[in-house]
Amino acid sequence: MLGRLYERENCSAARALELVGERWSLLIIRNAVFAGMTRFSDFERRLGIAPNVLAKRLDGFVTAGLMELREGEYVLTEKGRELGEVVVALTEWGDRWAAPDGPPIVFRHAGCEGVVHLRTTCEECGGSPTMAEVVATAGPGADPDRLPGRDTG
Repeated sequence: MLGRLYERENCSAARALELVGERWSLLIIRNAVFAGMTRFSDFERRLGIAPNVLAKRLDGFVTAGLMELREGEYVLTEKGRELGEVVVALTEWGDRWAAPDGPPIVFRHAGCEGVVHLRTTCEECGGSPTMAEVVATAGPGADPDRLPGRDTG
């Protein structure tokens, strides 16, 4: 969706940004996941987004398999719904660093009303490491010459 690819990057974050990295993209996803929006007119009215921009984003989401067009409605797929976790993580960061009056939105568990947070968890020991304790290493899909942080020429 960016109109260009991160061809020099061998990185899943870069690939994800190609799909949802443009302005409005995560807000559209946010409204679909947490407000249940499916209609073009609802997205347009609620977000105040230009119709041509909205059409391009929604068409891109359908092409990428994030949404399906069903009887004039844009319905999230499982792939699209999982982006709700990205929205929660970005919101938590924004609450900490960009919300001087406190969180404008609180995500709650529908079952018990508890506040929902995302945590970084080690699958080996179950601990919650800080970002200072997390290192990036090559995974099974890595190109050793194009790892994040490496000079690619």
